[in-house]
Amino acid sequence: MEPYALTSDEHGGVKARRFWSSRRVPAAITAAVVLGVSGLFLYDVASVRAGREAMAWRKRLAHELATRPLDNGWVIGGAALAAVLGVWLIVLAVTPGERGVLPMARRSPASVRAGLDRHAAELVLRDRAMEVSGIRWARVTVGRRRIGVRASSHFRELDEVRRDLTAALGEAVRQLGLARQPQLSVHLQRAEKKG
Repeated sequence: MEPYALTSDEHGGVKARRFWSSRRVPAAITAAVVLGVSGLFLYDVASVRAGREAMAWRKRLAHELATRPLDNGWVIGGAALAAVLGVWLIVLAVTPGERGVLPMARRSPASVRAGLDRHAAELVLRDRAMEVSGIRWARVTVGRRRIGVRASSHFRELDEVRRDLTAALGEAVRQLGLARQPQLSVHLQRAEKKG
């Protein structure tokens, strides 16, 4: 079962959701820590049941937990750390992740689910911006909701270049086929003359 819902968008296609990260590293770290701690406790409890003495660290831990008051700094710090780690794991579990992949539009539930890497989109849009007459350099940043373009022009009127650049990039964004069309923000400046 896929971890996203299929709903229709206003264009009649299937509304694409963000890609979910598999979160292998946090899951592996959490599993390793839980396995190690529970294994250590299980070994110690089994050895006590077999007639041996409990390990010194467990005796000390039991003594500290029994005698240390709840308003102690170490108790409060440990509880705060456990709460922060718990909230972090919950956030990881309920958020999609994969912020570097932009979902592409789908026409039907049976169509292929595709995504576009943000850096690839930035390169495509930068190359398209450099094709506009008068552009000396361009820098593009692509987000989920906004595409920011900074460029400089070394000849032609700035208003003409801005109009051509906005039109070219607007068409390029449509051709990317993203599920959600980001808002385009163009900042154009006159290139400094050297010499």
